[in-house]
Amino acid sequence: LRMGGLKAIGFDMDYTLAQYEQPAFDKLAFDGAKEKLVNALGYPEEVLDFEYDHKFWVRGLIIDTLRGNFLKIDRHKYVRLAYHGFTPISSELRKHLYSRTFNVVPSFTERHFVNMDTVFQHVDAHLFALLVDLKDKGGHEFLDLKTYDEIYRQVRECIDLCHRDGVIKDEAALNPEKYIVPDPDMIPMLQQMRESGVKTFLLTNSYWEYTSVAMNFLYHGRKVDEQTMKKNEWMDLFDVVVVGSCKPAYLLDSYLSLFRVRPEDGSLLNTDGLFEIEALGKNGAQKFLEQGKVFQGGNYQHLTKMLEIDAGEEILYVGDHLYSDVLRSKRTLGWRSCFIVPEIADEMKVFREQLPLRKQIADLRTLRDELSLYGDSVRRNAEDPTTEAVQTKLRQIDEDDEKIKTKLIGLAERYHAAFHPVWGQMFHAGYQDSRFAYFVQNYACLYTSKATNLGLATTFRSFRTSGEMLPHDKLLAGRGTDFVVGEEDFLGAGLLAEDVSL
Repeated sequence: LRMGGLKAIGFDMDYTLAQYEQPAFDKLAFDGAKEKLVNALGYPEEVLDFEYDHKFWVRGLIIDTLRGNFLKIDRHKYVRLAYHGFTPISSELRKHLYSRTFNVVPSFTERHFVNMDTVFQHVDAHLFALLVDLKDKGGHEFLDLKTYDEIYRQVRECIDLCHRDGVIKDEAALNPEKYIVPDPDMIPMLQQMRESGVKTFLLTNSYWEYTSVAMNFLYHGRKVDEQTMKKNEWMDLFDVVVVGSCKPAYLLDSYLSLFRVRPEDGSLLNTDGLFEIEALGKNGAQKFLEQGKVFQGGNYQHLTKMLEIDAGEEILYVGDHLYSDVLRSKRTLGWRSCFIVPEIADEMKVFREQLPLRKQIADLRTLRDELSLYGDSVRRNAEDPTTEAVQTKLRQIDEDDEKIKTKLIGLAERYHAAFHPVWGQMFHAGYQDSRFAYFVQNYACLYTSKATNLGLATTFRSFRTSGEMLPHDKLLAGRGTDFVVGEEDFLGAGLLAEDVSL
């Protein structure tokens, strides 16, 4: 990705330019949704006592709404870890549910599988898990008559309604300093981009009223009075502002209508969009934007026409939603993508701290491979593999392998818990890349902990892929363990069978 080849860089707002204080912001949705469940839908009063704990969850999980389960799967769609509500599912049951279905391999794309691709979905997960446990406990006929899937759909509806009826963003607008994290690097980054000749745009699903509040807070670093807010000085940082965009439909449906927004009062004006730009003749896009550069709705064709961009690869879009912001813009339109992963800062810190343990695990796994190879060699080269001497050696190999395996289980559990006590490392599931990592690798051109990190890169910067290796490349590029030098060190003196303090 050559930054110099970009003509426009766009940003989502929520959880991208505007990061939110946790768990305060999520609690607005959590508390609002549980009140709606009880007061509007008749759920037990006990639901009002539920407490929110965002730390239990990580992004990249899958919610099985049919069974009330939460899954962590690897890139091969193998379920590595599963919970039913807040109760761990045993390995045997997990494999029975998701691995041993006759003649059917779960794709995890069915309707009842929901991907936790954004931080905000921690609210859905926590409220649903609490209701799963409450239903399983019994004593509530209301919940006994509902399926897990029905409960999840109603949770989702109530949280969506909190977005629409102002429960969340009205409160955040009244007290932005309580919920929005200031970022002093935003203004310098956007100014630097525009000064270098790159166009900038804001593309958010939030409507104008809240967008104006949030962006004014980020611009001024504080809540401003009504007169200052109406100036919307932050708009000078962007060439185009699109609110109420309805992503991912904005990136897919070329028939969505565009409306011009009047910043003074938030009212909408009709516009013919593409046809109006064409009718304005030479420099039509520039003349069109001189009439106002804030819009609601529309679609990707309006945006590229206003930015005067012909190829998707000339746009870099920065967002936090793996599906709506990254996958759709990249796969459908060919835009370059930058994925915001705030969690990666902590992940990298823990990874660095755990490097000695990681190396110990890798060495022991390599040693198991070498023991397997040595066992094959013993069987292959023995004149009579049934002799007592050969069988004794093979038993010793099996005993050593079992002891190393036991040691590895304990070390792997320590490594897993260092990242998260329940779900472990976000980008890994077992020894494989997680499903989350798979999609990040395939669809995010860049990923970083916060949007303003892009301000550290000038237009002369090029981002290059790291060298990728298949297993046979890794085999040739790697080395053996420090434990094994020659055949005599395997079992000649019963080394591993006697001492497994590796």
